[in-house]
Amino acid sequence: MHEESPSWNYGCIVRKTLSGCDSLLDMGTGGGEFLSELAPLPADTHATEGYAPNVPVAQAKLEPLGVRVHEIGDDRLPLSDESFDLVINRHESYDPAEVRRVLRPGGRFITQQVGGRNDLDLNELLAAPNPDFGMSHWDLPCARMELEAVGFAVIEAAQEFPLTRFSDVDAIVLYLKSVPWQIPDFAVDLYLDRLKMLENRIRNEGSIAIRGHRFFLVSEK
Repeated sequence: MHEESPSWNYGCIVRKTLSGCDSLLDMGTGGGEFLSELAPLPADTHATEGYAPNVPVAQAKLEPLGVRVHEIGDDRLPLSDESFDLVINRHESYDPAEVRRVLRPGGRFITQQVGGRNDLDLNELLAAPNPDFGMSHWDLPCARMELEAVGFAVIEAAQEFPLTRFSDVDAIVLYLKSVPWQIPDFAVDLYLDRLKMLENRIRNEGSIAIRGHRFFLVSEK
């Protein structure tokens, strides 16, 4: 499996904006890996995480750097109004009004998102139903409209559909096991005929490509 990256670099975009910021919020920090790579961090840096097993991992990595980690259960932010110069968010849900609330005037919000058309080619190749996440509408125009509706000015944005290539049918199986929401009823026995068809196609063509869906926005309050 080889996954292409989009033409932009989220880390570079964040680093460019981070310079000169006194306060930072990282939404959906995971285990804190990305945020820790931005060190030295502003003195007032916070992070949120909604997946409980990640919280102690993030705390162990980030608290020695002076970061306060907040466990959350939804898109509401347990933080004061106008607290941050910069809010960053990679592949995490968010409420535009909440993000605007915690940003200072002139503060910026940078997000990279997985779009609603991500990996749907796999479902088509295996004749599997498309997953109904209620997110089929989620793309750059939609996100931009939501941000502008609460008073953000979008100053930079892009959307792309990078390819993921599979050169082995086993890699397709392993990938679907790792993202069980893509085809919730996936099992080798259930999809065996289609998997054999893909195996023959890979043998003849060398690989199979599916489209991802990524977009990013930089916006200002």
